[in-house]
Amino acid sequence: MDDKTVEEYMMHLEECRLHSFKNWPYSEEYNCTPQKLAEAGWYHCPTNQEPDAVRCFVCLKELDGWEPNDDPWEEHKKHSPQCPLLKLNSKVEDLTVESYLRLESKRQKIRVQKILDARIEEYRNAAKEIREEMVKITSK
Repeated sequence: MDDKTVEEYMMHLEECRLHSFKNWPYSEEYNCTPQKLAEAGWYHCPTNQEPDAVRCFVCLKELDGWEPNDDPWEEHKKHSPQCPLLKLNSKVEDLTVESYLRLESKRQKIRVQKILDARIEEYRNAAKEIREEMVKITSK
């Protein structure tokens, strides 16, 4: 298993998600505290352009642009209402092995679909560029 895959699996644990917020740009007076974000399934994945970017470890939804009064659970429900994490009645750490495996199966399905969607978009963009190049060549 590569380092990225290991890190991805570690985000199943709330403690690891919480640890990812070591450089969180907002203070504790905000509603979107690291603790609340980690509880709601988010972990911190900042970029230079988006220092407050977070990702759900299950549905892989990414959000940024947090406002002081944003509630992490409500934002999760609003932006990814079908996330399997939202349908749980307990913390991931409290799941039975069977329930955990069901959740992981759903997470993997989402992960594979995102990879496929990205590849399809790449092929569409490549086809568009080739088509435009062909039009240029035939127009001469």
